[in-house]
Amino acid sequence: MNVSIVIPNFNGEKFLIDCLTTLKEQSYQDYETILVDNGSTDDSIKLALEIMPEINCLLLDENKGFSAAVNQGILNSKGKYVALLNNDTLLTVKWLENLLACIESDENVFSCSSKMIQFHDNKLIDNAGDAFTVFGWAYQEGHGENINKYLDNRYIFTSCAGAAIYRREVFDKIGYFDEQFFAYLEDVDIGYRARIEGYDNLYCAESIIYHIGSATTGNGYNSVKVKLSARNNVYLLYKNMLGIQLLLNAPFLIVGHLFKYQFYKKIGFQKEYSEGIRQGITNRKNLTKTEFKISNMRNYVSIQYWLIKKGLQYGIVKIKKMLKLKNDI
Repeated sequence: MNVSIVIPNFNGEKFLIDCLTTLKEQSYQDYETILVDNGSTDDSIKLALEIMPEINCLLLDENKGFSAAVNQGILNSKGKYVALLNNDTLLTVKWLENLLACIESDENVFSCSSKMIQFHDNKLIDNAGDAFTVFGWAYQEGHGENINKYLDNRYIFTSCAGAAIYRREVFDKIGYFDEQFFAYLEDVDIGYRARIEGYDNLYCAESIIYHIGSATTGNGYNSVKVKLSARNNVYLLYKNMLGIQLLLNAPFLIVGHLFKYQFYKKIGFQKEYSEGIRQGITNRKNLTKTEFKISNMRNYVSIQYWLIKKGLQYGIVKIKKMLKLKNDI
C-alpha cells in the first residue's frame, strides 16, 4: 500500500457522494481510504460503505476536531504517504497521481498541496498553498484569483490539509497534528515545524480539486471560526517562534493584531476575536513548544526571511484593503 487517504468527517453525508465517487475514479489506484468520523448523527457511515465497501471507517464517540480525527487516521494508516482530504471536495481524475509524483520528486519534501478551485465559481482559485507573514497572518495564496494563474509548481510555506499529501515517516520526527488546535491553522503549524527541521513544502499545480469550503463549520465568518482562528494564531506563534524572534517581530505582530481587530470590528466579530486572543495567551502553557536545536538555526533564519518577504508582498496590501473595507463584506 503506497498511499493512505484520510478523510475526516462530521455530518458530511451530503458531501461524501461526490467526494468518494471521484476518489474511486482516480487514475492511480494503489491506495487505501480511511474515513474518520467525528461522532456524526447522520447516515455518513452507511452512505460511505455503500459507495466504497472497502473503506475503513474509524468511529470517534464525539466531535474531537480536525486534528484529532486526522491523527487517528494517520496512526491507523499503512501507506508510505498519507493524503488528507476534506469531505467537501470533488477530485479530478489525476489528482492523486500528480500529487504523488510531486512528493516523490524530492526526498526532502514533507508535503505537497493541491490546486484548490472554488466549487461555486470554478474560474477562481480557492487555495494555492498556505502562507504566513511577519504580521502573524496566515492566508491562502491565490484565493479569489483566476484559475489561469499559479500554473507552476513552487515552494510554499505550508500545505493546506484540505487536500495535501504528506511523507509518513516525517510525522515520527516532528510529531502529529496538534490536537490543542482542534481546527484551523493546525496545518500551518505542522508545516512550520517541518520547515524548522529543514523540510520543504511544495504546491502541485497539476493536482486539481474543487472545494466547497467550510462545509462543516459554515462559510464566511462566524463566531466559532473567528474565535478558534484567533486563539490558534497565538498558539502558532508561541509554539514555533524563538523568544528572540517574538521580540524582533513584536512591532509587526502588534500592528497585525490591531488591524485584525479593526477588521473584525467592522464585521461585528471583535468580541470573538478578542476572546480568542485571550484564550490563546491564557492557554499557551498547555502547548508543547517546538524543540529548539542549534542545528536548526539556519532554518529559523530562512523562515524569518520568508515571513518578512511575505509580509512585504501581502501584509501591506491587506492593511490597505482593511482600511477601505466596505460594509457589504
